[in-house]
Amino acid sequence: MEIIVKKPTDLEKSEMSALPVWECGVSKFDWFYDSEETCLLTHGEVTVTYDGGRVSFGAGDMVVFPKGLSCVWDVSKPVRKHYIFK
Repeated sequence: MEIIVKKPTDLEKSEMSALPVWECGVSKFDWFYDSEETCLLTHGEVTVTYDGGRVSFGAGDMVVFPKGLSCVWDVSKPVRKHYIFK
């Protein structure tokens, strides 16, 4: 399983901005994805650790988390993101 981090296109930014928002303060927690999630961070910095390694991302990044992923989120700066589950 792989976490994909990329810079979104202008169209992707526009589409994502209409989606629900999730916010989280500085924290560390376990998470399991029972569906694929695509999100666009507008604020914050996160490092996610999982069996496939470790990935860091922040404001301006679009991230895709695969279905079935177990990981640990380490939020170093408060996060605000738009998201969709598929």
